[in-house]
Amino acid sequence: MQTRKLGTSDLEVPVICFGCWAIAGDSLWGPQDEQDAIGAIRLAMDLGMNFFDTAEGYGAGDSEALLGRGLKGMRDRAIIATKASPSHHEPAKLREACEESLRQLGTDYIDLYQLHWPSREVPFADTWGAMEELVAEGKVRAAGVSNFGPLDLADLLEAGVPVSNQVSYSLLFRAIEFEVLPTCRESDISILCYSPLMQGLLTGKFDSPDDVPDGRARSRHFHTDRPLARHGEEGAEELTFDTIAAIREIAREIGEPMHRVALAWLIAQPGVGSAIVGIRNPEQARDNVAAAELTLPDDILARLTEVTESLKQRLGANPDLWQGDSRMR
Repeated sequence: MQTRKLGTSDLEVPVICFGCWAIAGDSLWGPQDEQDAIGAIRLAMDLGMNFFDTAEGYGAGDSEALLGRGLKGMRDRAIIATKASPSHHEPAKLREACEESLRQLGTDYIDLYQLHWPSREVPFADTWGAMEELVAEGKVRAAGVSNFGPLDLADLLEAGVPVSNQVSYSLLFRAIEFEVLPTCRESDISILCYSPLMQGLLTGKFDSPDDVPDGRARSRHFHTDRPLARHGEEGAEELTFDTIAAIREIAREIGEPMHRVALAWLIAQPGVGSAIVGIRNPEQARDNVAAAELTLPDDILARLTEVTESLKQRLGANPDLWQGDSRMR
């Protein structure tokens, strides 16, 4: 699989990353068969998808522990990314969180350790100083962030430079293109894209907004009346599904599944390091590896950008997928 250098680090990561939130089997994603998850992890490794993203907050450590079991005997060939929750960004707590993640993962180092959302209770200089100590000690190979907007990035850059910023980015959510992506490109910070298939919307499994279950209808695409939505906005349900229809038609014309087309567009965007795709079984692992092998012609890339522009403008520059009063600034 094609790989890319992550920021200024020495990490070479595949363009498709195995997202490990869903394997925690929590209330959002539903029950997970452990053997399916372990089978998917092992097949992904065999196919060259050796980059795995998890977090201490995914299933209260269950995701990390399951990933550790799945990588048993293969740890030296894997690249593991995990995250520390904002409540653990005070230096002493960050160290404790790192040690707990190491224990859950069954390893003595983390390849990419990320700050999971900015904490505004602890100065970035303090947190980043602790992160750099973990790197110096060999417990962490490279340090990154997740869900940092342009102002938080500017503040953080006074303390140090992360190798990556993990944010939501897809054909259906291009908000980072306004400010976050330019800031990251200027500072050589790679973008790790979560929700690259917009929680299944870009797989074609849903024909209308009413078909989307409440757990996946929390984003700003949907009306705030949806039970789990918290953004307070009207959403853009009709425009979102008109946009999906336009993407589906382009995919049909070139004879490729829509989800592979969506991933191929994403990894072709300047500044993108890897797209994090949630995977729960070996079949999904094999299918998403195939997406990394699809190269779209320039005219198709341009058409996909064009048909999603109206939705980009409608949702605006707020890079927070979930809240109108953004936690990202």
